[in-house]
Amino acid sequence: MVESGLLNFFESFAKKESLFLSKKALQSSYIPETIHHRDEQVKKIANVLAPALRHDKPSNLFIYGKTGTGKTSTTKYVIKNMQYAAKGKNIPLEIFYLNCKLKRTADTEYRLMAQLASFFGKAVPPTGLPTDEVYKIFFDVVDKKRQTVILVLDEIDQLVNKAGDGVLYNLTRINDDLSNSQISLIGISNDLLFVDNLDPRVKSSLSEEEVVFAPYNALQLQSILKERVELSFKKGVIGEGVIEKCAAYSARDHGDARRALELLRVSGEIAERNGNQKVKIEHIDEAEDSIEKDRVFETIKTQPKQHQAALYSILSLQSKQNLIFTGEIYDFYKQICGKINLRPLTQRRISDILAELDVFGIINTKVISKGRYGRTREISLSINKSTIPHIKKILEEGLDL
Repeated sequence: MVESGLLNFFESFAKKESLFLSKKALQSSYIPETIHHRDEQVKKIANVLAPALRHDKPSNLFIYGKTGTGKTSTTKYVIKNMQYAAKGKNIPLEIFYLNCKLKRTADTEYRLMAQLASFFGKAVPPTGLPTDEVYKIFFDVVDKKRQTVILVLDEIDQLVNKAGDGVLYNLTRINDDLSNSQISLIGISNDLLFVDNLDPRVKSSLSEEEVVFAPYNALQLQSILKERVELSFKKGVIGEGVIEKCAAYSARDHGDARRALELLRVSGEIAERNGNQKVKIEHIDEAEDSIEKDRVFETIKTQPKQHQAALYSILSLQSKQNLIFTGEIYDFYKQICGKINLRPLTQRRISDILAELDVFGIINTKVISKGRYGRTREISLSINKSTIPHIKKILEEGLDL
């Protein structure tokens, strides 16, 4: 049975004129025709990969930087142009992009290799074969003809967290046995310290070349937003100061262009919902409040297990005392690692992780002197206390506690 009030709402909404032309250019998946403020990174990635156009194997490449710094869009932009050049010259080049964060896409070595074999036209059952057999299927189908293969593994840290770094070692060594083909890896990660935790053999093979993406500044974000506004909103819809405020919020928040675009989109949706003809500064403030909670939850959900274990230790200790010190956190963290069979990091590495959680705005850290006993960090939470039960639940699920 149709509910008349709800039906009237939808009919009325459908008749209203939208403030948007299209939301496509505000989405994180959108690849612009021109990449701004990343000339150095574009040039470096292109230089590393270009030998493939001469049938030479490019070096393996590791790309890292914070979320929203343009890693994925820049990489896709370069490989799109490279594929176009290869096609025009009939050069046998295959580029396979995989986001390892997507659920069940690459959460085991078996599934990853099955995905790769499928890309090259060889179906592999979802389960049932020995992993060595799946490697052989992939190996045989790739080596059927002379070609250069570039595997782009986005969110590569998620793959290693789930499947271990053995899979990377196997992929970096596979060229030793290929006769016709050659494979290069591009790893992309938000975790600036990810490579440091890899097996030394994998580390030396994977990061032959590195590209770092620094955060955007406010002026760079403004120019990106201005271009996207022209593609996304009707003329005259964006009020005075809106772009500048969006850029300022996001520059303060680690120069995250993805966040700036999300803030602009949600602001437009709020203005539209309220029946306003323009997006104003007050809509930015409302959108910021709405996004903030979701951002914290999503940030925590996507952190590596080591980060989650450190944060869970803080939350557990915080319920008993207001101020916590690094040593106390480290002792509790080691207990958590013992429960979930996670190899504990050194106290120095945990201090680095605490610094990252501070940057994310989840905790506050203050270095204090203990005289001749050295220095320590005083830790307190900077998130709303009402969100703590939900955050603990996210962490318990992530850590299998």
